[in-house]
Amino acid sequence: MSTAHLDLNGNKYELPVTTGSENEVGVDIGALRKESAAITLDPGYGNTGSCKSAITFINGEKGILRYRGYPIETLCEKASFEEVSHLLIFGDRMNADQLKQWRRDLALHSFLHEDMLTMLHGYPVTAHPMSVLASMVASLSGFYSDSDEEPIETNVTRLMAKAASIATYEYKRRVGQPISYPRADHSYSDNFLRMMFATPAEDYDVPAPLAKALNMLFIVHADHEQNCSTSTVRMVGSSRAPLFASIAAGICGLWGPLHGGANQRVIEMLTQIHEDPDANVDDYVAKAKDPDSDFRLMGFGHRVYKNFDPRATILRKSCKEVLSYMGIDDPLLEIAERLEEVALKDEYFVERKLYPNVDFYSGIIYRALGIPTEMFTVMFALGRMPGWIAHWKEMREENSPIHRPRQIYIGETERDW
Repeated sequence: MSTAHLDLNGNKYELPVTTGSENEVGVDIGALRKESAAITLDPGYGNTGSCKSAITFINGEKGILRYRGYPIETLCEKASFEEVSHLLIFGDRMNADQLKQWRRDLALHSFLHEDMLTMLHGYPVTAHPMSVLASMVASLSGFYSDSDEEPIETNVTRLMAKAASIATYEYKRRVGQPISYPRADHSYSDNFLRMMFATPAEDYDVPAPLAKALNMLFIVHADHEQNCSTSTVRMVGSSRAPLFASIAAGICGLWGPLHGGANQRVIEMLTQIHEDPDANVDDYVAKAKDPDSDFRLMGFGHRVYKNFDPRATILRKSCKEVLSYMGIDDPLLEIAERLEEVALKDEYFVERKLYPNVDFYSGIIYRALGIPTEMFTVMFALGRMPGWIAHWKEMREENSPIHRPRQIYIGETERDW
């Protein structure tokens, strides 16, 4: 085993080095404090590996994203969201019969307990959909057993099915329409669109191009290794908190505009530019480059990807296909394309590697599908659900210790009262 050497206060320490299957190198500091009384300081955990994981691999410098070894481009082209979810959570692929059965199970588990519907109707219609989703998912523990004795397969299916129902039922409640139910022979994406937009007044045939686009959106969001919300799920789950509570915490972690809420901020930014009669795209680009300006271009750059975001490349093509199919001439897309053109050529953005990321295009596709802007982050949460579950399950199976980061105290020293 190779080692790293640390020279601290005249003392020398040897730290073991771990190498992953993709040759990622990590210095194991597990015994550092015990041996030296020192800790590492890494605000934001940008250089800290909190675990070993076999779920997702990212190489930000090369723009690589793989789930269990499968490139994201291949999965978006050939797989369904259900297949990707099963791959992430259980580590293997389903055959045709298993896929058919799981789709049926997802449909049958989608119904909400009548008392849960009563709870849902208790929220103000002004409540943010993420607050409703987080609290309703947490409440699942009050209706269904999520103890360690319960089969994980049952609660995985239950959680993914009911999360989609919570989201669509809340939308129906807001627009004053009756609930629409899923079909056992439909895919997850088909059923989501059906539950969102079907009414009892007429038959609803799910447009195949739109279901394909939604399937792709769910897949690109399905996991992204140790991001803020996934790390939150692992942090909460490390206390042996049950599945529903841990996932509810992940939903809250996703909510913020620097994480899952970024796609909503992109649309709000594009709308701001579109509605400004005295400015154009170039003016806002100049504001973004001005250090004294409060304006920021949302949907550009990524903390991990330093070349390009492979998910954005996939969604850019999907975005054009959806808008072409629907015959939509969206002025926000024109603004987005102009911003992308500038970002790819302007020295300021190129030097800082500020390329369009997944949030840049996902919001435009959601908008075209008819998803309300305030629900964009909910859509992200539904896509990320299998990744959160996979990490919670992996952490449990490895009997991970409770997470307990250290800190460097910078407050007052001891003083009298």
